[in-house]
Amino acid sequence: MSCRWGTELWDQFDNLEKHTHWGIEFVERYTKFVKERSEIEISYAKQIRNLSKKYQPKKNSREEDEYKYTSCRAFLMTLNELNDYAGQHEVIAENLTTHIICELTRYIQELKAERKSHFHDGRRAQQHIENSWKQLESSKRRFERDCKEADRAQQYFDKIDADINVTKADVEKARQQAQLKHQVAEDSKNEYLTYLQKFNKEQNEHYYSLIPHIFQKIQEMEEKRIEKVGESMKTYAEVNRKVLPIVSKCLDGMTNAAASIEPTMVVESFKSGFEPPGDVEVEDYSLSMRRTVSESSYLNSRGEGKPSRSNSRGKLWPFKRNKLMSLLASPRQPPPPPPTSPSPGAMPNGPQSPQQPKEPLSHRLNEFMTSKHKMQCLRSLTRGVMAPTLGSGPEDCSHLPPEQRRKKLQAKINDINKELQKEVDQRDALTKMKDVYVKNPHMGDPNSVDPRLEEIGQNIDKLELDSRKYEAWLLEVETRLAEKSDPHRRQSGLYDSNATTPVNNNCAPVNRESPDGSYTEDHSTEHHLKSRSTDFDDDFDDEDPLPTIGTCKSLYPFEGQNEGTISMAEGELLYVIEEDKGDGWTRVRRNEDEEGYVPTSYIKVFFDTNAKGAMTYI
Repeated sequence: MSCRWGTELWDQFDNLEKHTHWGIEFVERYTKFVKERSEIEISYAKQIRNLSKKYQPKKNSREEDEYKYTSCRAFLMTLNELNDYAGQHEVIAENLTTHIICELTRYIQELKAERKSHFHDGRRAQQHIENSWKQLESSKRRFERDCKEADRAQQYFDKIDADINVTKADVEKARQQAQLKHQVAEDSKNEYLTYLQKFNKEQNEHYYSLIPHIFQKIQEMEEKRIEKVGESMKTYAEVNRKVLPIVSKCLDGMTNAAASIEPTMVVESFKSGFEPPGDVEVEDYSLSMRRTVSESSYLNSRGEGKPSRSNSRGKLWPFKRNKLMSLLASPRQPPPPPPTSPSPGAMPNGPQSPQQPKEPLSHRLNEFMTSKHKMQCLRSLTRGVMAPTLGSGPEDCSHLPPEQRRKKLQAKINDINKELQKEVDQRDALTKMKDVYVKNPHMGDPNSVDPRLEEIGQNIDKLELDSRKYEAWLLEVETRLAEKSDPHRRQSGLYDSNATTPVNNNCAPVNRESPDGSYTEDHSTEHHLKSRSTDFDDDFDDEDPLPTIGTCKSLYPFEGQNEGTISMAEGELLYVIEEDKGDGWTRVRRNEDEEGYVPTSYIKVFFDTNAKGAMTYI
């Protein structure tokens, strides 16, 4: 239902004035509310940003290492999303200030000026009608007074005219006075009627024209104010609603970050790739009590305990006599790059000497010393886990456990690729600059770019060489891990023909590679090994050669300068007599008198599926 203030509220001028004043105060109060909300949003966003910054990882600190775990990375993603979330609150504050606070502040000033103008017109119209009313009242009182005076003058004339004692002159004077008073009363009446007519006209115009018009403008002003407040409240809600999709994305990002947490990162971070040590063999020291501890008894027991040649020929020894002694006496060098790994004789799963059926006293002492070596192996397993934090180690990270070495090499390859890409980009940019200089000599000398291009080219060559080197090492480690994870490629042997217990070479006397990848050599047993070389000479004199299990073709030339290795030319065909056991070396034969180890990465092997390879002693 439409109501018009001019007709319905014609007599409520003062109340309308109070109501409009309250309306302006309400708009000011709402503006203040939005302003304080904006300040709260800015303060909240600042505190959120400070909180996010406080828990961000510091550069070059221990916390950076923690972010390899998925939970820490999820927390970092949560902090980043929280930072974006704070930005949305800043957007809210900015939009509130721009679309509501500024608009309402400007509108309030306009509203105050418009209201002042309308009520000024209303007061002026009210003042005019009041003045007309006062004039009407004044003429009315004057007309009333003149009528009363004319009535008294007429009564006085009638009284004198009836009195016979009054002279004629007095009667005439009273008559003239009465006529004068009647004339004045008549004039007052005419004036009163004129003012009355004028007032009625002005009053009709005032209440039916001026006031309705003014009140109508005030009504429109008030309705516009109410609509403006409603629009501002709607804008207030829309400002908050607009950021909800982005806030929802921030929350979804936090949820996705939480969902990405995986508990397996602990295994990936600390997995060494080694297998648990085997069972500890029984070391029966009571046997030495039954023997006379002397050199003569040792020599006698040596002659009595030496096995026959028929027994020694039944053993499958993976080394020739001179090569076995050279491998046991000194550590082998790793194969040259691209593959770098310890020599076969230095690996835990490399071939070792079989157990003697009857052992002299020196061999028992030797086993006693090797028991210490087993403890060193166990201690080195612990050192292998801590090695990444104790030092940088060699370039190929061979001091690390296999799994940690693989991750370290992969990280180095990624860093090298990034640096390589930067150098390539610089080279391309300088090449374009040189072309510009060639086409436009006034811009610069083309030859000035050549030294830098040459330097970048050298850097690229060096980085590419390093990349290939690390990729070769990585391929080697991955190959080893794949072989160790494949149970079909693990073969076990080394059982004595007269014994029931397999020999455990986890405690190999010398040339062992500890679980942390470093060489471990027990110098305390070196003297016994040299003194017993004659025993090994007798055992290996008439050994049959190992059967071939396939052929191989050399991909690169290899000099074979170290003891136990064999040289080969590129493209040469050789016979494979023992496959790689995970140490990076393969045993090959050229003829009956020439055989040795070559790097596995230097050859391409073709196994004979019908041939049975040499026994693997583990």
